[in-house]
Amino acid sequence: MTVRILVVDDHEIVRQGLRGLLETQSGWQIIGEAANGRDAVEKAAELRPDVAILDISLPGDGLEAARRILQALPQTEILILSYHDSPFMVRRALEVGARGYVLKSDAGRDLLAAVEAVSQHKPFLSRAVSQAVSGAWPGTS
Repeated sequence: MTVRILVVDDHEIVRQGLRGLLETQSGWQIIGEAANGRDAVEKAAELRPDVAILDISLPGDGLEAARRILQALPQTEILILSYHDSPFMVRRALEVGARGYVLKSDAGRDLLAAVEAVSQHKPFLSRAVSQAVSGAWPGTS
């Protein structure tokens, strides 16, 4: 099965780096890119990705884009890739329905495992995020 991925980040160099890393995986296809929240929602509606990798700090609000994508395409999994490691930001991402959260500083080590997990509808938090927000998953204490 091919995993269809949408990459959303406002920095072109980050999108290129993500594409280069993700395209090393057999069966994964980058079907599109977007640089802001509005374009992310439009591209997701058009392309119907299995996984959308979004930066929280997008122009146009990454979390709002995630919420709107999930509202229109509940089968799409959202993986947040961010510099923000505050428990507040992680909790907000989980509350809007993100399945995973990886710090950009951990992407080299964790991104492939994160995409693999969320594409199988399993949650994924990078280690530093998990330690910061233990108990943040909806339905846990």
